[in-house]
Amino acid sequence: MGSTAFYIAISVVAFVISKIIMAVLCHRRWKRKQMVIQDTVAGGKLVMFRSPRIKSLKPNMFLKKTMKLTNKDIIGSGGFGTVYKLTMNDCTSFAVKKLNRISAEQDRGFERELEAMGDIKHRNIVTLHGYYTAPQYNLLIYELMPNGSLHTLLHGKCMNKMILDWPSRYKIAVGAARGISYLHHDCIPHIIHRDIKSSNILLDHNMEARVSDFGLATLMEPDKTHVSTLVAGTFGYLASEYVDTGKATAKGDVYSFGVVLLELLTGKKPMDEAFVEEGTKLVTWVKSVVEEKREEYAVDSSLIDFPINEINRVFSIALMCLEQEPCRRPTMGEIVKMLEQVRPDNSQITT
Repeated sequence: MGSTAFYIAISVVAFVISKIIMAVLCHRRWKRKQMVIQDTVAGGKLVMFRSPRIKSLKPNMFLKKTMKLTNKDIIGSGGFGTVYKLTMNDCTSFAVKKLNRISAEQDRGFERELEAMGDIKHRNIVTLHGYYTAPQYNLLIYELMPNGSLHTLLHGKCMNKMILDWPSRYKIAVGAARGISYLHHDCIPHIIHRDIKSSNILLDHNMEARVSDFGLATLMEPDKTHVSTLVAGTFGYLASEYVDTGKATAKGDVYSFGVVLLELLTGKKPMDEAFVEEGTKLVTWVKSVVEEKREEYAVDSSLIDFPINEINRVFSIALMCLEQEPCRRPTMGEIVKMLEQVRPDNSQITT
């Protein structure tokens, strides 16, 4: 009996020691992946994830330039903060998002964003290069997307508006779907974005779609089907069950992506002024048009010489995403496969 207890004690001690060693190794690995600089003046801390992009940058110079950002550097703004362009030299620039620390909930959102973004590397996800945290505000340091957001391209003023042909729109749809699918299916824990919309789909120099803005991201444990939260996001993109119950699910993201597909097809905003005046919205209007087999009349007027069969198939996929019952909506993985089959030759869109 004594020898049995002895062996059990030895096993427990060995188990504890192995866990400690693993924790130390993980900590060292994490430290190797980041540079940490303390800001003694403002009482903040700058953390930069090591990557080829920042390897040659001088950390103190980076911190100094970050602290000198002004209104003239602003390139965008949203519900969770203001975005600045930070230029280090002729060939290196970053997008810096400033989040004012006005509530504990917003701070938790910031921490979630770091946890979600720190290790994510995917061609359809905007890369997080680092962050700065201080008593008054937080900064997120992102890869800069030179072609801005899909929202600006579709709905911006004439000077900012780019005419997107059908192959470009199709490429954006597939890229965005792949990015969201990666968050839903390949990240551990799985990530629910909760704010999928055209302004959170950015475009790089090759017009490749990159999903951005995880300030509202919710990490979902693999064995859970939803997380209960305060309703957040943008009206016009939100599924009714999310508004009614506050339960964020992957199928809620699917609904929001369906609205983005309609934007790409019609060139109209989800809550376009014309729809509001008529007491309807984009989703309801498109559903009635499709029921009447008049899809070509709903297509963006700036689109010319488009293949109506491909347009109709994407309308069909969008309406699957917009099913009233969440269980009837496809997963993002299934959506990617359906979109990839729309064009006979989509070889220009690599995986």
